[in-house]
Amino acid sequence: MTTPQTPIDSGFDRNSTALDVISGIDLSGKLAVVTGGYSGLGLETSRALATAGAKVLVPARRPEHAKAELAALEDLPGDIEVDSLDLGDLESVKAFAQRFNDSDRSIDILINNAAIMACPETRLAHEREAQFATNHLGHFAMTLLLYPALKANGGARVVSLSSTGHKLSPIRWDDLMFEKDEYNKWVAYGQAKTANSLFAVELDALGQADGVRAFAVHPGGIMTPLQRHLPKEEMIAMGWIDEAGTVNAIFKSPEQGAATSAWAATAPALNGHGGVYCEDCNIASNTDIGSSTARYSGVDPHGVDAEEARKLWALSELLTGVSLA
Repeated sequence: MTTPQTPIDSGFDRNSTALDVISGIDLSGKLAVVTGGYSGLGLETSRALATAGAKVLVPARRPEHAKAELAALEDLPGDIEVDSLDLGDLESVKAFAQRFNDSDRSIDILINNAAIMACPETRLAHEREAQFATNHLGHFAMTLLLYPALKANGGARVVSLSSTGHKLSPIRWDDLMFEKDEYNKWVAYGQAKTANSLFAVELDALGQADGVRAFAVHPGGIMTPLQRHLPKEEMIAMGWIDEAGTVNAIFKSPEQGAATSAWAATAPALNGHGGVYCEDCNIASNTDIGSSTARYSGVDPHGVDAEEARKLWALSELLTGVSLA
């Protein structure tokens, strides 16, 4: 079933927190995988899921650092487990997936949360641009390799972290890796976030028969370590902070920022639905093109275009060598 890109009566809003949306939901006996689940939004997402009783597996590029950050959650009802994963390295992705699949466990929730943003031009293996390779291709390969575990228990929900950054660029089919045009860190980020949204669209289309449903999520603007590549002067110029470092009131707290991921992963109202872009603990509206809110609200057509999603999926299979077949 195709879910309309139309808001519903979710009972929550932009001010809701992850603990608000998880309240009353019992995840005992469920396994959730949260990439980057030890920092910023990921940490708050892990906290909410573990509070509801889920066992949370956090794959991390620096496992010991992740364990130290997650120590604060050790007294919650759900258990926390850490494994090693570098999303920018396909061999690391394959090794992680193999270890997990060898454990013969099923996955109930997968939240592809980890990301890098607006970093200096960086080339990974095969000269791939780092933001596209890490934010999209790494999660694409990992999810497909984990697919047997996602469908094993009658299905799962997959949440793909996109953002309003998708509005900065559609997929650059003629120059995906900035081999011809001069690198632009924000356009590269925008393309990667569009890819994250399109991934959810096609995964949901392909996974429905197995009970696997996928959602793209814009968490909102939040100050987290994701901004580590941005100089203070740039954030001041964009109006994110003032000269004293005070954060603009339009930004959410990390607890609020994690709410839409937690909602998309667990809300009973989304049972039987998927393939949509969500924000503020609801299914987002389509962007009101030309309005004063167009840059920061709603989903642009290229972010949920089914044909674009199919085209990106096929290309991603070629680039990673991983497929559902």
